[in-house]
Amino acid sequence: MNLALRTPDPKKLLKGATGDWEVVVGMEVHAQVTSKSKLFSGASTEFGGAPNSHVSLVDAAMPGMLPVINAECVAQAVRTGLGLKAKINPVSVFDRKNYFYPDLPQGYQISQYKQPIVGEGEITVDLEGGETITVGIERLHLEQDAGKSVHDQHPTLSYVDLNRSGVALMEIVSRPDLRSAEEASAYLSKLRTILRYLGTCDGNMDEGSLRADVNVSVRRPGDPLGTRCEIKNVNSIRFVRQAVEAEARRQIGIIEDGGTIDQETRLFDPSKGETRSMRSKEEAHDYRYFPDPDLLPLELDEAWIASLAEGLPELPDAKKARFIAEYGLSAYDATVLVDEKATADFYEAAARGRDPKIVANWVTQELAFRLNKDGKGIEESPVSPEQIGAVVDLIADGTISGKIAKDLFDIVWSEGGDPRAIVEARGMKQVTDTGAIEKVVEEIIAANPEKVEQLKAKPTLAGWFVGQVMKASGGKANPQAVNDILKRKLGL
Repeated sequence: MNLALRTPDPKKLLKGATGDWEVVVGMEVHAQVTSKSKLFSGASTEFGGAPNSHVSLVDAAMPGMLPVINAECVAQAVRTGLGLKAKINPVSVFDRKNYFYPDLPQGYQISQYKQPIVGEGEITVDLEGGETITVGIERLHLEQDAGKSVHDQHPTLSYVDLNRSGVALMEIVSRPDLRSAEEASAYLSKLRTILRYLGTCDGNMDEGSLRADVNVSVRRPGDPLGTRCEIKNVNSIRFVRQAVEAEARRQIGIIEDGGTIDQETRLFDPSKGETRSMRSKEEAHDYRYFPDPDLLPLELDEAWIASLAEGLPELPDAKKARFIAEYGLSAYDATVLVDEKATADFYEAAARGRDPKIVANWVTQELAFRLNKDGKGIEESPVSPEQIGAVVDLIADGTISGKIAKDLFDIVWSEGGDPRAIVEARGMKQVTDTGAIEKVVEEIIAANPEKVEQLKAKPTLAGWFVGQVMKASGGKANPQAVNDILKRKLGL
């Protein structure tokens, strides 16, 4: 389905002073290729080195230095294209894109223009409320990154750090198929997930290895596309959402006041929640593209492409479908679990041989809450899949109740250890002796005759009695046994 032609959704239209407006968004995402060396040199791509410590003579554009293509970067681009269900072009060409920046030593960027390595593809994006959309990918091309200008180290001078100069980037260009700030942020999140599954980009936006140029325009529903403005280098999924909203509102205000939108490049200021003008938008002819004379056309063997396709991992959409079919999970739980490959792997290790829905609840709720609270990723979890599994086993065989399980989880989180051994050593087993539970129930009933009377008119008070019994037993009484005995004793 071509989303550019889809019927406008009234829920996604923005209200202006003079009526409704539709937002149209397309994105150009720059993803740093996972590779130990740069696109055309052997210099390191490691993040965080001292300024200008990862720079070869090629990166610094010294006279006579010639680029040599990094085969692994090419393979990573093809893997990404395959993961995006895109056409892999057997022949592609590297071009020189000419422009001047102090941190671009050659005075041009080696990129791809008319003949990119990857053609059209698509991504299925999950939205809130269970809605899904398919976003078209127009192209993916390889190019080298520029360096970095540093302006805050000296009162009158700017410094240049060329560590990023020559680092391989994949520019992934979407079609203008997105219709809201929510869709734009969800698209970038899904793309990031796919790249991380493939291992072709680490997706670390705080390190600059994934950043988005966001093209935004507005129009009356059903009208032709409006004039777009490009918001450069947005480096967080949350900021993408805010930037689209702010820029759309700005454009609507200008048009409704009788003005026109100038096509330009803008920056988003998160602290002010607004975009500001950076420069007028360049067109392709401004860059004077021409094939790079130092690089031959890149020709890919079909058998080599097929071998890369065979080596692809299970991707998020396929994993989600399998989790629903194999484990009986809801679409929501499956979506949450597959969002990060490490989380999906953790879940599968914990769920092996156990009730998959109960394990999913523990991973998406209790574990996720603690990880978020402590600012940890799942790779840093102090509780292992085996320990989560042991807690679930103890609930399943009646050794502990759900409440005790949460206390046990806290102990394992803080102190580690085997959950079964902890339960034994600390006397945490739930009480299943109906005689002992019955005695506690009788004591609670005898101590609260007025509540018993109130219960006759208000049966929901039974929950209060359950709570009192559980409190008196230190949370160790078997909840089902408590309910059964209370019903019998209170005539419910």
